[in-house]
Amino acid sequence: MLSLSSTLSPHITLSKNPTSHFPLHHPNLRSKSPKRAQFSTSTAINGVFSKPSFQIPKSSGFCKFPANPFRFSPPAAAAEDAGDASDDSSSKAKTLQLAVVFGLWYFQNIVFNIYNKKVLNIFPFPWLLASFQLFAGSIWMLVLWSLKLQPCPKISKPFIIALLGPALFHTIGHISACVSFSKVAVSFTHVIKSAEPVFTVLFSSFLGDSYPLKVWLSILPIVFGCSLAAITEASFNFEGLSGAMISNVGFVLRNIYSKRSLQNFKEVNGLNLYGWISIISLFYLFPVAIFVEGSKWVQGYHQAIASIGQASTLYIWVLISGIFYHLYNQSSYQALDEISPLTFSVGNTMKRVVVIVSSVLVFRNPIRPLNAVGSAIAILGTFLYSQTTTKKSAKKIEEGEKKD
Repeated sequence: MLSLSSTLSPHITLSKNPTSHFPLHHPNLRSKSPKRAQFSTSTAINGVFSKPSFQIPKSSGFCKFPANPFRFSPPAAAAEDAGDASDDSSSKAKTLQLAVVFGLWYFQNIVFNIYNKKVLNIFPFPWLLASFQLFAGSIWMLVLWSLKLQPCPKISKPFIIALLGPALFHTIGHISACVSFSKVAVSFTHVIKSAEPVFTVLFSSFLGDSYPLKVWLSILPIVFGCSLAAITEASFNFEGLSGAMISNVGFVLRNIYSKRSLQNFKEVNGLNLYGWISIISLFYLFPVAIFVEGSKWVQGYHQAIASIGQASTLYIWVLISGIFYHLYNQSSYQALDEISPLTFSVGNTMKRVVVIVSSVLVFRNPIRPLNAVGSAIAILGTFLYSQTTTKKSAKKIEEGEKKD
């Protein structure tokens, strides 16, 4: 005679109460006949799948069961498949979003550089144009804050004081770059600006930071490439070269000073921080612009209108340069929030290449072979620097986490 086995499959549950394993919200799964076996493969409680249950009525004639009487796909596998599909869709959506952000970043940068140079070609007053670009960015941020499209940071006296230094260096970097753009080709200015890592390493080392040998080696091709590009540049101008170099110094000191003075305001995101830096920089720059070249603006305006034919064209070009100056900086902060620093540094290097190529195609600047080689070497050095420094930062973070 067969007897009931004391060892049952984990998928089988014996119960004296035929309905004790069913949730209350599944009454249709209950059997009204006490002589039928009860089986459920999709019992869910609070959204969580439980194990399949199999109930035997007390009067059942079954006495022994195989280890796995039914072959079916457990609900957990279906849940995993659904989760994988959801992850794939979210990954695709994120990839698409990053592609849009990068595309806008590159496009806005190209548009700014082209129209900025067009304005300076007929209206060579970089101090006024740089002031207007900061003004356009300030108005843009005030509109975003007033319409609550961007959360406005809490303003305090210590916050404003902490911004004074970074805003000053940002002003120096911006106006120096505009002066360089007004004197030499856009491509040449960007090649010289690719030397910014050299100044980062030098100033940071002077202030106590240490860098591995790989970082020092990575800046050598930058120095060599920029030197080769400078001595072979067809539109070489010392004022344009010095403007690009001073711009590098200004932006490097802005970054270094920001890390030191804004440590207590980490709750302010990058876009809001840049907005307030633009506002303060406007107050720094515009009074000096009036002093430097204000007496020439009226005469220069009439000459620009005479050369271009219509005043509206000049207004549109100036407006585009101001709006897209702010937009490409805004997109860069958004890209940095969404991706890793390594990906951002690679994207920033490629952005400079795209801008250089675009400016050469638009303005038909003559490029000598050695000039092209020097530019390529300098940009390659920038790329190598970004790789080594990002890995160094990641290693520091990992070591800090291990200590914690």
